[in-house]
Amino acid sequence: MTPTRKKRLMLIVMVFLGVALATAIFLTAFKENIMFFKSPTEINAGDFPKQRNFRIGGMVKDQSLQRANDSLQVSFVVTDHAHDVTVTYQGILPDLFREGQGVVAIGQMNNDGVFHAEEVLAKHDENYMPPEAAAAVEAAKKYKEGSN
Repeated sequence: MTPTRKKRLMLIVMVFLGVALATAIFLTAFKENIMFFKSPTEINAGDFPKQRNFRIGGMVKDQSLQRANDSLQVSFVVTDHAHDVTVTYQGILPDLFREGQGVVAIGQMNNDGVFHAEEVLAKHDENYMPPEAAAAVEAAKKYKEGSN
């Protein structure tokens, strides 16, 4: 092999290693920042990331909102009409948050079986439900119809 070919081969190998390293760094960063969406039915089945934040969505169950008298602590139940998950949140809820409406919460499921939310997002008009929450409610309806 001539010296010119060796130089070209080394250049090609170095470019390939650089691209491989950049791809590995990108995929690692992407994996750490991905946030999954789970419905109450999936959470009930144990299909949720442990020790990581994820999103839960569905409808706020009627008569489930409880507010603490001495703090901003609130508790409510998110349902997809097949299963329920209790959610706790420390803070001010969005203005459009109410029972019977769509909601998405971001947080972690703890060992006590309660979802501890860091952020709560509510629907923004009369006809809107977050796409993930609408899909979860529809899937739960089909699940419920199939089990009857």
